[in-house]
Amino acid sequence: MKSYRLYAEFTKGLWRQSPTFVQLLGMCPTLAVTNSAINGFSMGIAATFVLVLSGVTISIIRKLIPREVRIATFTIVIATFVTVIDYFLKAKFPSISKALGPYVPLIVVNCIILGRIEAFTSKNSVLPSLADTLGMGIGFTGALTMLGIIREILGSGSVFNYQILGSSFRPWVIMILPPGAFLTLGIMIGLINTFFKKEKLGV
Repeated sequence: MKSYRLYAEFTKGLWRQSPTFVQLLGMCPTLAVTNSAINGFSMGIAATFVLVLSGVTISIIRKLIPREVRIATFTIVIATFVTVIDYFLKAKFPSISKALGPYVPLIVVNCIILGRIEAFTSKNSVLPSLADTLGMGIGFTGALTMLGIIREILGSGSVFNYQILGSSFRPWVIMILPPGAFLTLGIMIGLINTFFKKEKLGV
């Protein structure tokens, strides 16, 4: 039963409670950095790192945190791990850090992270918290990478900076611009909602 619960907590964030396509959380980085697959993937990994480590830390110390200062405590813990990943990217992957710009530091106020800590990890033990945050993080990373792949293929003819479409392909410049982010996200949300509706109706 315990292993089933951990499995359920992990898988919910991958699809049925996808933070991007179902809960519509973290829209700022979702729309801003998914103009390429590598940017979407990198942002997702950075957010997952912060989400998992912050969630597990809060879960460990949850009984020591006074309720009156819980949000301030959560923010301090999140900011600590955001600083770690921000400096890591700047030191090891400066080009990615530059491409992501201010959106890595803004992970501090990402509603996915604070929301999961407030709603789940601050009320549960370490293993369920680890399963929940890891599933949500992977779901978020997958969504951003998927959006980045679609936009990069249509906007540049490449995936992860590898050219896959020939010279005859005319890039859809709009796809690597802000309107392309809204169009791609809206279409994907519509398709997923249609799938869930058909599944619910048994069609």
